[in-house]
Amino acid sequence: MKKLQYDILPIKAFNDNYIWLIKSHKSQSVTLVDPGDAEVCIDYIEKNNLSLNTILITHHHNDHIGGVNKLKDYCQQHGWPLTVHGPAKDNIDCLTNHVIENDNIAISDCSLALKVIELPGHTHGHIAYVGENEVFCGDTLFSGGCGRIFEGTPSQMFTSLNKLTALPPSTKVYCAHEYTLANLTFALATNSSNSQLIKYFEQAKSLREKNIATIPTTIELELLINPFLRCDDSEIIQSVEAYSDKVLSSTEAVFTELRSWKDKF
Repeated sequence: MKKLQYDILPIKAFNDNYIWLIKSHKSQSVTLVDPGDAEVCIDYIEKNNLSLNTILITHHHNDHIGGVNKLKDYCQQHGWPLTVHGPAKDNIDCLTNHVIENDNIAISDCSLALKVIELPGHTHGHIAYVGENEVFCGDTLFSGGCGRIFEGTPSQMFTSLNKLTALPPSTKVYCAHEYTLANLTFALATNSSNSQLIKYFEQAKSLREKNIATIPTTIELELLINPFLRCDDSEIIQSVEAYSDKVLSSTEAVFTELRSWKDKF
């Protein structure tokens, strides 16, 4: 794998959000992903003598877009040209570039090429940005879990997750929340004999005790431990059927009942 020309760093916001900052090795310009809070971003930019030129938005919820207008004003005050990319189907007023499936975005100072994939489910227009080694997937896939289905359907979310799991196993997954321990607690209720899940839960607990992020995860790891990606596992099927008191005839049906169970867990 070629050497990356950028770093990806977390800026913590609110109770459990991560705003991802992409920093070029060649310049002081940065890209922000889902900046719901402008203040923490401006503070980081000023402390590290950076400049902002690109924002990537995955969906319209306020904890992902709430800081954009203030950041636009901040960039204008400094004379920094700013492009705000985001989903055309999520009706977001603060965007300067509305993107759809298969659109390409070049972060030139990082030599980073990103492809847009549409991931309806959490919202109608939710998208992700896929690079060679990473995916910024907002609130669709979390470590050990997946996003709530607010606007789409279980079928759409199931399909969206399958699009993510089709990415190379080594792909680093940069989701927007530190939900890992809660997700793994639920995962263990569905798949208690999974030794890799048990091991990962202990690792995640250790990290969180030290206030260290569990994100990024990888597609490879999630396929081993995330019940929402493993709806063909016999133990998970048995657990979901016992919970729902239904005989489930497809992996999508298992997913639908699993998501319903997690909503009430």
